[in-house]
Amino acid sequence: MFLYQVAKAYQVQKTYQVQKNISGAKKCICLLPQEEREGFFMNERCRGGALLPIGVFLVLFLGMGILSGDFYSMPAVVGFLIALLAAFMQYPKETKFNEKLSVIAKGVGDENIITMCLVFLAAGGFSGAVTAAGGAESTVNFCLSVMPSSVAVVGLMVIGSFISLSMGTSMGTIGALSTIAVGISEKTGISMALCIGAVVCGAMFGDNLSMISDTTIAAVRTQGCEMKDKFKANFFIVLPAAIVSLILFGILTGGQTYTAQIGPYNIWQILPYVLVLVGALIGFNVFVVLIGGTLAACIVGVATGSMAVSDIFSAIGSGVTGMYDITVISIIVACIVSLVKHHGGINFILKFIHKRIHGQKGAKFGIAVLSLLVDMATANNTVAIVIAGPIAKEISEEYQIPPKTTASLLDIFTAVGQGMIPYGAQLLLAAEATGVAPFHIMPYLFYPMLMAVSALIYIFVKKERVIYGK
Repeated sequence: MFLYQVAKAYQVQKTYQVQKNISGAKKCICLLPQEEREGFFMNERCRGGALLPIGVFLVLFLGMGILSGDFYSMPAVVGFLIALLAAFMQYPKETKFNEKLSVIAKGVGDENIITMCLVFLAAGGFSGAVTAAGGAESTVNFCLSVMPSSVAVVGLMVIGSFISLSMGTSMGTIGALSTIAVGISEKTGISMALCIGAVVCGAMFGDNLSMISDTTIAAVRTQGCEMKDKFKANFFIVLPAAIVSLILFGILTGGQTYTAQIGPYNIWQILPYVLVLVGALIGFNVFVVLIGGTLAACIVGVATGSMAVSDIFSAIGSGVTGMYDITVISIIVACIVSLVKHHGGINFILKFIHKRIHGQKGAKFGIAVLSLLVDMATANNTVAIVIAGPIAKEISEEYQIPPKTTASLLDIFTAVGQGMIPYGAQLLLAAEATGVAPFHIMPYLFYPMLMAVSALIYIFVKKERVIYGK
């Protein structure tokens, strides 16, 4: 029956050369009629009960957040460890404990998972070195110095975009610019919620595109595409949303001026960020780019007197340590997903989606909804991408969606959720820094809202080019 279905799929597309293996066969399933497509899953494990570990994590995480009033009261890594335990306890008669260890070892040993973890650590090392070299502070002060005071609030979003794009962190950007947003609000009378909303919009725009952002790294590695390809695809999807957001901020603030107290900056300290951005866009290997950026940051830091030679390794180590959580979480999630897939949970999701998806556009919309819902449940866009990534990859392969498009949709819709949920780290930080409730900031989060609109237009208007066997 299985060989018949494969042959049937190949017959539909005689003009295309498809890989002669099970993966290649799966890529053709989307060409089969609905009833035959569903029949494929009858030949593999397919059960909803295998998704229990993911449910355990969500119940624990959301439950603790609701009970304590703080969605970050329970470390995510603890929740995932408990979920992994639940996965090990499932179907003991069918799969022995030692066999499950072999399953997760293969899952964790996947090339994309190992590469993603190493890139996380390399990005952390670069971030630690460039911050110690004074790069972060110089970047903020430089941006303030070149931005006209007549477009103060618009400038907050533009500066936030550049800083977040350079540093790869929306949280760091919001922390750096929140005090400036407070100052602009106090001196101009512009709503505090509007000012900090512009900061959050800029931070989310830059973080979504940054080459060293953990979300970009996770999206690219789970889908197996190049960073430069994902950047180009993502950029043109979200650019209209960014432009309209800037126009709205400009209309609402009416050109009010603000005199900023700008600290000193050194152009040389900004250079490592520029090197990393340009190198990634050219297409250099990500490890070469990050290691080169780290070396440049160390040289600049020592040359400008911002960092002693003896502090180089401690600065890099501090940055690497800061990436431990997401690295460990990625490894544990890979273990959970491999067991869920082995027990038939991934096939259950795919079968569920197949019943409701009609064609490539429906598949892209399904990936978007999946990404958004997982982020709303976890309140962490990087974790959401790590969880949803393997499922999105399966869908994209079957419906021939280019990896760069899938990576973009994952990053975009998790950013949409993360930028708007009132219990997300970004809005909580913005609220704490300004004393404004998250719900008062949300109406001014134009960019996340428009980013969703822009991406949905792309999904239903853009027809992807189908390339078989790739």
